[in-house]
Amino acid sequence: MTSRLLYLNTHRLSAYGWQQGSLRAEGVFDNNDDGHRQFADYLGLHHGSQFSLIANVAEEGHALETIPFVRGSDRQALISRKIGQHFFSTSLTTATSLGYEKTQRKNEQLLLSALTNPAHFEPWLHRIDEAEVSLAGIYTIAQLGGQLLRKLGQNCHRCLLLTVQDHSIRETYLVNGHPHFSRMAPLTDSSIAGIASALVAESGKLHQYLIGQRLIGRSESLPTFIVGHPQTIPAIDRVSTDNGPLKFTLIDSHVAAAKLKLQTLPDDNRSDLLFLHLLATAPPEQQFASEAHRHHFHLSQIRRSLIATGLIALLGGVLFAAKETYDAESLRTETNALQASQADLTRRYQEISATFPQLDVDNDTLRRMTNRYSELLRQKRQPASSFAMVSHVLDRMPAIVLEGIDWKNGQDAGPNRGAATAPVAVVARRGGPEVTTVRGSIRLERATTRQILAVFDQFVEALRADPANTINILQRPFDIESGHTLRSSDGQDESAQPRQFAVEIVRSSAP
Repeated sequence: MTSRLLYLNTHRLSAYGWQQGSLRAEGVFDNNDDGHRQFADYLGLHHGSQFSLIANVAEEGHALETIPFVRGSDRQALISRKIGQHFFSTSLTTATSLGYEKTQRKNEQLLLSALTNPAHFEPWLHRIDEAEVSLAGIYTIAQLGGQLLRKLGQNCHRCLLLTVQDHSIRETYLVNGHPHFSRMAPLTDSSIAGIASALVAESGKLHQYLIGQRLIGRSESLPTFIVGHPQTIPAIDRVSTDNGPLKFTLIDSHVAAAKLKLQTLPDDNRSDLLFLHLLATAPPEQQFASEAHRHHFHLSQIRRSLIATGLIALLGGVLFAAKETYDAESLRTETNALQASQADLTRRYQEISATFPQLDVDNDTLRRMTNRYSELLRQKRQPASSFAMVSHVLDRMPAIVLEGIDWKNGQDAGPNRGAATAPVAVVARRGGPEVTTVRGSIRLERATTRQILAVFDQFVEALRADPANTINILQRPFDIESGHTLRSSDGQDESAQPRQFAVEIVRSSAP
């Protein structure tokens, strides 16, 4: 937004446009109905600008107060009550914190300031509110005095600052850059000699007043800064050679403008342009306008924030789109490179495959067969673990002779008594448990039936010792019918013959 500055004195209001260190006068409006109407027309022409108002009026008050250490709304309520006690007839007030006392309960010191004649501002503020323009704040010449000295490198604890404003002299007593007292003195003689004499004389009067108010000591040395035009500086220097405790420092307004980077130099002794430039470049944190006067300024801040957020989102979208475009282009380039590499590999493969012996099947069928064979190899299971387990048991039992063994993979466990059996048979199928069928005989000389059965039971228990095994007895060495008693004399005639048996071993999982 374009920054525009308003300078209000006791008689009129002046409007300036500010841009990159250059001030441009845009209008002067008298304090009457005609001037108010012209000012309203001016605001209508510059509705989109942001305005700041600086005042040079006599009705300006300052007061020091101390409040307890509080925070938040309690502090604000206490400050409002203190302002009401000192300046009850105006809403153009402000409070500046001067820090905390370190010896007495950490009380906070405040500088309360007010423009005590709000009626003088009301016509202008009413036109600003009607035009719905953005008013950043209301400031004073005294408020910017400390900032002017800091910008010029003149730092001091207590000092006086005298400047020529309109047809008067602005006298300000500053403590650590904050105005504790300020007043206007009329300037009757506008000649160079008259201005020089008036500045020096008014500094002496202000010094005596401050002593009378016990704001400074009687013998205390007080630095005094006077801002003047280059043609007036020699005259001021001649009349300010010896003035007791006042230590004069003369500030050339053109030199000050150069240090502040103000391109529009003052034409006379008035320092209006210096303060206007300071207001445009570094406005103070405190200002006198109420929240009602700054309503449209807050709306403009919200509007600018929304616009800035939208621009950031738009920029983010553009950057994201640019990144995605770059990534897509990179992927496209990589894809083209891979396609070119694939084409080259295909060509080389065709050249190599042309030298291979010709088969009765095409390449795709051969590839499918090869893949299927690899898959079958991965799924293949061997009977080595089952056979090894049976072998370990047989090694411990020499009376048992192995006559045949079957191994099946992928077939449910169950009796298979009627199947024909080869001495060693291996059948592999996908899935299911492993089923090992062991067929053998027990050969013991002069053994009784119970001894033969005991050997068989030992063999079965040895097989069951592995928790992965489930044992199904398909054939016992002796057929024992239900309801009959087995006697030791049974089978004595055939005791010399081997007793055959069949056992099925079901393993739930193979290692």
